[in-house]
Amino acid sequence: MYFQSFFGFGQSAEIDIILDGAATRRTAEVKTEDGKKERLFLFFDGESLSGKVNITLKRPGYKLEHQGIKIEFLGQIELYYDRGNQHEFTSLVKELARPGELHHNTSYDFDFNQVEKPYEVYTGTNVKLRYFLRVTVVRRLTDIVKEVDLAVHTLSSYPEMNSSIKMEVGIEDSLHIEFEYNKSKYHLKDVIVGKIYFLLVRIKIRHMEIAIIRRETTGSGPNVFNENETIAKYEIMDGSPVRGESIPIRVFLAGYDLTPTMRDINKKFSVRYYLNLVLVDEEERRYFKQQEITLWRKGDRIRKSLQMAPVPVTTPTNGESDQVQAFEKIPTPVSEEASLEDSPTEEPAPNPTPSEDIPRVESYAEGVPTEDA
Repeated sequence: MYFQSFFGFGQSAEIDIILDGAATRRTAEVKTEDGKKERLFLFFDGESLSGKVNITLKRPGYKLEHQGIKIEFLGQIELYYDRGNQHEFTSLVKELARPGELHHNTSYDFDFNQVEKPYEVYTGTNVKLRYFLRVTVVRRLTDIVKEVDLAVHTLSSYPEMNSSIKMEVGIEDSLHIEFEYNKSKYHLKDVIVGKIYFLLVRIKIRHMEIAIIRRETTGSGPNVFNENETIAKYEIMDGSPVRGESIPIRVFLAGYDLTPTMRDINKKFSVRYYLNLVLVDEEERRYFKQQEITLWRKGDRIRKSLQMAPVPVTTPTNGESDQVQAFEKIPTPVSEEASLEDSPTEEPAPNPTPSEDIPRVESYAEGVPTEDA
C-alpha cells in the first residue's frame, strides 16, 4: 500500500512510504480531532516496523540537492491547551542518505527492530497520543517532509483477580438499594451483568437509568482539566419500584467507542471509565452513584464462548460487613434544592482505590496476537 502526499508548488520530489506486509496487515479505525475516523495500519508493542522509502523526482533530468535524508519513528503526546509543544516519549532515527544529490528516482530500505510502543493511540477532548513515521529530505531552504500515522493497540492478559462490585447505597430513612455488578474489570467486547435490589422505598421514583461515563484528565497541579463524556445510557426501570423488587442489568460494550483504561500516561493524562446509576423521582430530582470500572483490550488468539455467571437474586443481608453509602445529588434548580434539604443524606464515601493496571502482553512480529472479532 502506498501513502502519497502532494507538497505543493515548488517541491521537486514526492515521498512514498511502503510498509512491508501492508497487503495483509490488519488495520484499525482511529478518531481524528474533528470527530471523524480514519483507518490506519495496526501495530503492537514490541513489533518491528520495516519497509521502503521511495523518492520520486517530479522533474526528470534535474538534480535534487539535499543535506541528508532520514526516517524517524515517533510517539508524541499533544495537549490541546499547549499546542505546538509536543511531548515525545518514543524517538528513533535512521539515516537513509548522507548529504549529496539525487539524479533519479531512488528507494531506501528501513527497519526499526522490536520497537517499544508502551501506550495506545488516543484522541480525546483535550489530548492526543499518536505514533507516526516521518521522512525528511533536509534542504537549505525548505525541507521535504512526509508523515504517516500508525495505530497502536496495547494488549492485556486476563486479570487474575476480578471480584464483583457490591454496594448498598441510599438516602437515610427514604431509600436503600443494593447494586451489584458481576465484575470490576471488563474487556472491550465484554458484557456488564448486574442487578439492582430495593431494600427500602419511601420516595416516589419515576425511572432509573445507567450510563457509561468516560473521564479524561489532563495536566497537573493547578492546570488540571477534567472532561466527562457519556458513552452510553440505558433506562433500566420505568415506574416506582416496591420493596424487595430486583431490576436486572445487562450492558453490551462491543458496540461503543471505548479504549482501555489509561492511568497517568507519561504523567500527562488519564482516561477512566465509570458506571453511573441515576434515579429520578416524580419531582425531577436526580440521585446518582458512580462506580469506577477497569477496561482492557483482550489479546488472546482463541475465540472463547461468552460465559455469563448467573447473578443470584436473593435478599441481601444487613450484617456489619455490608458497605453502606449515600446517593449523591445531581444539581437541580433552586426550587428543588430547598425541598431536598428537608431529607438529610449521608456523605458519599469516596470511590474505591483504582485497582493496579493490568499487565500488558508483550507481542512481537512473530505471531502477533489478535483480538476477538
